[in-house]
Amino acid sequence: MAYSNNIFMIKMSLFILYPLIMLILSAPPTLSTSSFNVLMGFGAKPNGLTDSTNAFLRAWEAACTSTHAALIYVPKGRYLLRPLAFKGPCKSPHITFRIDGTLVAPHDYRVLGGAENWLNFQRVSGVSIVGGALDAKGLALWACKANPTKSCPPGATSLSITYSKDIKITGLLSLNSQMFHIVINHCENVEMRGVRIIAHRDSPNTDGIHVQLSKNVAILNSAVGTGDDCVSIGPGTQNLWIERMACGPGHGISIGSLAKDINEEGVQHITVKQVVFTGTQNGIRIKSWAKPSKGFVKSVHFSNIVMRNVQNPIIIDQNYCPSHVNCPDHASGIKIKDITYENIKGTSATTIATKFDCSLKIHVVGLDWKM
Repeated sequence: MAYSNNIFMIKMSLFILYPLIMLILSAPPTLSTSSFNVLMGFGAKPNGLTDSTNAFLRAWEAACTSTHAALIYVPKGRYLLRPLAFKGPCKSPHITFRIDGTLVAPHDYRVLGGAENWLNFQRVSGVSIVGGALDAKGLALWACKANPTKSCPPGATSLSITYSKDIKITGLLSLNSQMFHIVINHCENVEMRGVRIIAHRDSPNTDGIHVQLSKNVAILNSAVGTGDDCVSIGPGTQNLWIERMACGPGHGISIGSLAKDINEEGVQHITVKQVVFTGTQNGIRIKSWAKPSKGFVKSVHFSNIVMRNVQNPIIIDQNYCPSHVNCPDHASGIKIKDITYENIKGTSATTIATKFDCSLKIHVVGLDWKM
């Protein structure tokens, strides 16, 4: 099962300068920095065959316990890693993970498939991930899931940041994640810039970036093409800013799905601007299950967006049920208000460019259209 990403790589060539610029800006002052090379003193092997998990963990522990700003350097090469957690809190005030090589998952998809995450940063503060590539080798698991006669593990998120703050991810390339590529969960003050995410349009549940229960998150100058949402925005997301993004293939940018739980935190203060959607299933979407919920969506601004042959450019769907099996038969309790659409243009691949399928109980209020 093999796919070609050549066309998509060409589209994303505009973003290749950002990692170089941000590498200089993100590095802490060299005079007070402790440096840790995963090859020298820790025993990592850049051949893509030798397990380097323990070497990376030891390098992290050395950086984490340093009382100075720390740099973990990953030279060019391919480094085989099993599921790995980089845990804090740390003594170091700032840790930069500079990656010039590629981190690769084991060939056997079951090694990652049963884990929730491949690489997980937990309870850290002041961490920058600069450059590099993650190759999760998800194709084998996708093939397994496509075969109804096989029993397959659920798959792992490639990069998860949980219960953390003051995080920067710059110039990272994520390839063929088993499931979600990047998850931001229970975090504060996160900036992603020049991130590139690639998976085949038929890859299942490979959301590019998922944000939930987090505030003050920015996604800038990035490109996402997967088999699922380019960006998915979950409950409890506040102050999310998405600007200058290329999206496609995929399912677009989605708020939701919401109303999974009755006591669900709301989504508020979301800005999506200067985004180009190319050949996606959806463009900008708000979706919730037809279930009671105390959740809400408010203060959302979509502006300066281009749709290129998008099947469903603008959607509000409060009767979301993708499988159409055992769908909830209640009215959605999600309150939606103060949604602004400004300067949305382009082409629709279907006859209906805008669809509002709203709750019969909780009405959508405060929709504002600006041309």
